This record gives sequence, structure tokens and C-alpha cells, in this order.
Amino acid sequence: MGKPEKIKGNGKALIPFLVFVAVYLAAGIILQIKGVEMAFYEFPAPVAVIVGIIVAFFLLEGSIDEKFDTFIKGCGNSDIIIMCVIYLLAGAFSAVSSAMGGVDSTVNLGLTLIPAQYVTAGLFVISAFISVATGSSVGTIVAVAPIAVGLADKAGLNLALIIAAAVSGAMCGDNLSIISDTTIAATRTQNIEMRDKFRVNLMLALPAALITIVLLVIFGKPVSVPEVGEYSYNIIKILPYLFVLISAIAGMNVFIVLTGGIVFSGIVGLVYGDFTVLTFSQEIYAGFEGMLDIFILSLLMGGLAQMVTKAGGIQWILDKIRGMIKGKKSAEIGIAGLVSLSDVATANNTVAIIVAGPIAKEISREYKVDPRRSAALLDSFSCVFQGLIPYGAQLLLAGSFTAGLVSPFQIIPLLWYQQILAVIVILSIFFPIFNGYINKNPWDFENDQPIEKTKEELSKAAEVN
Repeated sequence: MGKPEKIKGNGKALIPFLVFVAVYLAAGIILQIKGVEMAFYEFPAPVAVIVGIIVAFFLLEGSIDEKFDTFIKGCGNSDIIIMCVIYLLAGAFSAVSSAMGGVDSTVNLGLTLIPAQYVTAGLFVISAFISVATGSSVGTIVAVAPIAVGLADKAGLNLALIIAAAVSGAMCGDNLSIISDTTIAATRTQNIEMRDKFRVNLMLALPAALITIVLLVIFGKPVSVPEVGEYSYNIIKILPYLFVLISAIAGMNVFIVLTGGIVFSGIVGLVYGDFTVLTFSQEIYAGFEGMLDIFILSLLMGGLAQMVTKAGGIQWILDKIRGMIKGKKSAEIGIAGLVSLSDVATANNTVAIIVAGPIAKEISREYKVDPRRSAALLDSFSCVFQGLIPYGAQLLLAGSFTAGLVSPFQIIPLLWYQQILAVIVILSIFFPIFNGYINKNPWDFENDQPIEKTKEELSKAAEVN
């Protein structure tokens, strides 16, 4: 059997994708100029993708039927469908767990256990844990930021610093979370297991988190010790989060993990009277609805990506990048740069990964970059830039809780976690000391062509390391 015909690079094929980014970015800028709150999140990203798809149908070669078949094939790609189902389950778990009081109990437990003099660093840790457990940096900021503002007032703390600690923790947790949509997108586009990506990411995020905690302990001391022991919590309501986190890291199937987490949270909520069987089902569906935008976006982007790829758009990018990349290290820099630019353009870290993911996968194939490493780069740099852009949801939300006292631009210089993470990830490209978990590349090569191993083989290779 002969080799499949090589797709010829075609820069024109990228126009539909560029139209999508331009429409999405332009809408956000225009709304921002008009003073609309959360401007970059008011114009639905799936609508911008539809515009790009329409352009693709008019611009790319082939009959309408051929192009429609290509589009549907992309939408129905198994990785896209799996990713979408995981989004729904993750949304349901987050909604049910929050409705039964899991988030409140987690915050209150943290505030009770952490010594008052370390409250700033403690808020970073609390935010990180909640974000890991719920998979949502935005949801974490909504839960923690009002508490941060109150503590800043009581303890005479720098308001911008304590808000920055909450935002940094939220981004740290979102970067590591098994059920975060960024993790789902990064692992599915690179075709790896979530636990493998978690382990690689942990080698990068943990040093950054520890350094941040030390800095917050030193520079975040309160003028007066606030009262933080009056909060009530229920340890049982925290258990579903621990179940999901531990079972996912242990390698249990993600569908079983999330379904089990939903059932666990539902039982706890029913026992404590937080909801009835009917309202439990309604919370599950509310979680589905919360993921509707990213679900539709992923589906449509899968179709658009397939059309662009078949027409030679991805190959054109690879041909251009190939001239700048000299080896694996510069390939990793290229992957980091791609997702960073995508995030700056779209102001959405999940969208950035979905956009850059397929290109990153081809770069990793071409230049023998470990796919687990590629996934970690995608998630880490999207986290870094999403947490630093002043028009991103995280900083806009955080600033809104301060009643105008603190702007995103005052918070950005104090986002030490994101800045330290960027330095550590860049260092990890050049110094393998940060990559102990993946010191052996799990890819085989024949005639200098990478042959991607199955997920089971990747996991076994990782365990050997």
C-alpha cells in the first residue's frame, strides 16, 4: 500500500480561519470601546466561527457536496466528539457540586485552617484547590474574590495584591485541573491521557506555585490579623472533589470519573437537602448549558479545521515554520508562541488551544516533541497569557469586585504566578532538569518519520520512566 498523497501547502486556505479570528477580535474591541462590560465575551465565539465557515465554503476549491462532506467529517472526528462529551460531564459535575455547597465548604475550610497572618498566601492556595476541583478559573474568582476584598479591608492588606493572589491561584488550578476545558482541549488535540499531561504540567506548575506562595508570605503580611475562624464548612461536601481529583490522577477512565463525581455530589446534596431529585436533574442540565458555547465552538472548529487542513492551510503554516525551526527546542518555542498569540487574539484560553492544537500536533510529529510535553506547553502558555491580558474574563471579573478601586492594569504586575510559570516553562525548553517525568521520548521513529503510539503505550512508557 502506497503512502498517502502529501497535501500541498496553500496560504489561501487560512483565510477562513483568519476571518474567524478577525471577527471575534474586532467585535470585542468595538464593544470594549463602547464601554460594554466583559466586551470580549459578549460576542459568541461560535457565531464568529460560522462566519469563517461560510467564507470557507465560498473560497475553498471543490463542490458544495465535497466541502460539506469534509466539514461534517471534521465535526464528527472522534477526538472532537469525545472532547464535547467530556465538556458536558465536566459542566454537570461543577454545577451539581457547587449547588450542594461544595465550593463554599472548600473556601471556608481553607480560611479556617490557614493561619490568619498568612491569609494572602492562603487565598492563593484556596483558589488553586477550588480551581483544580471545579476546572473553572472564572468560577473560582467569583467564589473567592468577594472574600478577598473583605479580608483586605479588615486586615489592611494591599487590595490589588490580594486580588492578584486569588486570580493567580485560580489560573494555577485551572492549568492543572483534570476537568478543566483547557486540559480537555490540550489532551484531546495532542491525543494523550489526562493524567500524563497532569504529571508533566505539575513539574512546571509546582515550582512556580511554591515560589509564589513564598513571595505572598513575605509581601502579603496583614497590618492587623483578620478574624477568619467564624466560617462554617462540611467536610463531606468536599469529598466529591477529592474523589474526582484522586481517581483521575490514578488513571480511571475520565467518563467514569466525571459520572461518578456527579452521582457522588448528587447523593451528598440529596442527603443534606440541598436539592431534590428534580432539582438535581435540573442542575445537571444547567451544567450542560454552561458548556454549550464551548461545545458548539469545538464542534464547528473541528469542521473548519478539517476544511482548512484538506485545502493545505495547516501544511502552509508548517512549511513556513519549518524554515524557522531548527530542532526540538525551537519547535517547542514555536508551539508556545502559537498558543500565546492565539490567546491574545481571542481572549479565551480554551479557544486558543483549540485553534493552535492541531498545528502543535503536526509540529510535534515533525520535530519529535513529546506529545505530553506539547499538551503541557499549550495549557501552560494559554494560562500565562489568559491571566495577564487586561481584557480577559479573569481580570475583568476580579476588578469588578473591587467597586472600581482596582483596575486590571494594577493587578497585572502582581500576578507573580503567571510570570514565574512563563520563566520556568521557557527554562524547561533548554534545561531538562524540569522534565524529569518525560526524560525519554515515547515516540518511535522509522526513516525519521514519527509513528504515534497508542495511549496505552504512551502510559506504559511514562510508567517506565
